Amino acid sequence: MPPPETSLSGTDSQDIGGTRVSVLLPLPLAGPYDYRLDSESDILPGTFVRVPLGNRVTEGVLWGDGSGAVEDKRLKPVSEALPTVPLPEVSRRFVDWVANYTMTPPGAVLRMVMSVPEALYPPPTMTRYELAPGFDDHPPGFRETAARLSVIEQARAGPPRSAADLARDAGCSSGVVTGLADAGVLRRVEMTPPPPAAPDADAATITLSSDQAANAQVLADAVRRAAFEVFVLDGVTGSGKTEVYFEAVAEALRQGRQVLVMLPEIALGQQWRSRFRNRFGAAAVEWHSDLTQATRRETWRAVANGTARVVVGARSALFLPFPDLGLIVVDEEHDAAYKQEDGVIYNARDMAVVRARLSEIPAVLVSATPSLETLTNAEQGRYRALSLSERHAGAALPEVTTINMRDHAPAGGRWMSDSMLEAVEETLANGEQVMLYLNRRGYAPLTLCRACGHRFQCPQCSAWLVEHRLVGRLQCHHCGYNVPPPDSCPSCGAAGSLAACGPGVERLAEEARSLFPAARVAIAASDTLQSPRAAAEMIGKLEAGEIDIVVGTQIIAKGYHFPMLTLIGVIDADIGLSGGDLRAAERTFQMLHQVSGRAGRAERPGRVALQTYLPEHPVIEALGAGDRDRFITAERDSREAARMPPFGRLVALIVSGTDEALVERAAKALGRNAPTDKDLRVFGPAPAPFALLRGRHRRRLLMHSAKGVPVQGIVEKWLKRAGLPKKVRVQVDVDPYSFY
Repeated sequence: MPPPETSLSGTDSQDIGGTRVSVLLPLPLAGPYDYRLDSESDILPGTFVRVPLGNRVTEGVLWGDGSGAVEDKRLKPVSEALPTVPLPEVSRRFVDWVANYTMTPPGAVLRMVMSVPEALYPPPTMTRYELAPGFDDHPPGFRETAARLSVIEQARAGPPRSAADLARDAGCSSGVVTGLADAGVLRRVEMTPPPPAAPDADAATITLSSDQAANAQVLADAVRRAAFEVFVLDGVTGSGKTEVYFEAVAEALRQGRQVLVMLPEIALGQQWRSRFRNRFGAAAVEWHSDLTQATRRETWRAVANGTARVVVGARSALFLPFPDLGLIVVDEEHDAAYKQEDGVIYNARDMAVVRARLSEIPAVLVSATPSLETLTNAEQGRYRALSLSERHAGAALPEVTTINMRDHAPAGGRWMSDSMLEAVEETLANGEQVMLYLNRRGYAPLTLCRACGHRFQCPQCSAWLVEHRLVGRLQCHHCGYNVPPPDSCPSCGAAGSLAACGPGVERLAEEARSLFPAARVAIAASDTLQSPRAAAEMIGKLEAGEIDIVVGTQIIAKGYHFPMLTLIGVIDADIGLSGGDLRAAERTFQMLHQVSGRAGRAERPGRVALQTYLPEHPVIEALGAGDRDRFITAERDSREAARMPPFGRLVALIVSGTDEALVERAAKALGRNAPTDKDLRVFGPAPAPFALLRGRHRRRLLMHSAKGVPVQGIVEKWLKRAGLPKKVRVQVDVDPYSFY
């Protein structure tokens, strides 16, 4: 546990008429600012305060003693302390650690902590209605109607409810409810939002296999010890990893501590939420970008005051102000969605380990395809490996076959080979479900003119416009630019000459409907599943057998369980294998392995068909042979030979600006001033793969170093030597995951 806080009052600051303190503001500033705290004040570090900044007053956090950098007479006073619980000491240390590691101003990290400023103030009250005390069933002059009597009956039977809830339960309009309140039959009660329902560690019991039970016991023991340790829960798809770490969650609840479970696609985790509710009798508190502002405010406060016992969230949940965190779980730890690419650039998986270390608690990294970094840490003894080698309840792993498209090219205008069509037809005839996987949104990734060859490109990015035929737009998937498809070519003026090139999920679904007209076909992509409700409806239909063929992107490949889904058809297994991305092969293997794991998870056996033009590629060979270890060994040997992560370190510098010439000069200045050391190599500058992104021209430099080199200090000195102009932005990405 962290040491007790000490008050800042009473320090030797009589010459300024109060205490000099530092306040960190949620702004991209170099560090905390000094302010004056009245000598009568007695508040702790971590207290949320309001302070003047320029001609306005803003919120911040009292960070500690002042630095003395500002003259006494220029110090401005702290305006007020806010009435919410202080930011825990461990959260403040975490902010500083993340800022130092990512080379980001600490205020920018604090902004992620203070993402809901409204939560710092007392919550608004809500009007609820209950039956007035001493209500007479037949008061004089009271006009009885069916609607009124129904409302009274509902109010008598339950707790105070909103007008809308009472009206819904009574089957009438809310005006009936407010009318009864005006008549004195109901009483208005002002209430604050209730705390979240507390999960019960012993609400239900689950029969675990011997392997599951053994691993669950290890994790539960670690929670009881309340010491820092990182576990890697590595299990084949369908082996019941979730049920194993649920037992660790249960133990943390018994210890009275909070739990954070991180998912890469929390807004789409309908099945996870159902499984949690069935196990613990209450829902986990959610944290993700699709929540309303009111829900985010209530959730932030519930986390801060400790009434939110279990939080399931996306990467940003890591920065919630947990006062008593007892366990962190990172599910699908390999997923690239954990890497934040804008603003503060960080990997939430790695920062979760740091957060656990600062709190002296266990962290559990969960995956069927752990990242090479995680596997290497386990092999070197930094992490403890736990394994589940068999599917739960005796289900068999799917049979994987490859279809060599060089020998089995589909008919003209089609994207599914005859072998794939036969497999789909057989599966449908058996009354089973099919998933056709293609990780391309929209109808076609490129539109061109047959007459002159003109290609439709985003004016703000180095990217082609993707046709989305369902909404009738050409869209850029990087900046959001979109236009309706023109009737004629804007370059040569030819009418009717525009052609869609290549398939997206919309085009594949069109083909499936044409070839299997009796089948019920649905599309599962981020364009069609834009909210948790839409995702839940889709998942519900799949579970109920109301969809025969689902055509989906990676959004449907993670952690879902559909008993009747027995065939996975991967239309283009080669997507992602080309290019200069360090992790291209690893990511492709992980994604295809994960999507393959959706098949045959119950009594009916599953199979996977991979269409590929590269059957000899190590990724495809490993998938076909079901030999993950062979691929991992080859990938590890390749990285180790090149001293690439996790056997070396990388730092990317992305120089960007609206003036291309200025960006080019700044990048060359960085190149001239690059550090020279036997343990360092600097590549670039060179145009980034996306040389234009959201209207900004981009150049990249990449610094490679040995494993133990303290890269942050080197980069900081490098940037100072280069003396870059203010109109140019340099984004530093320590441990980059993408190379666009």
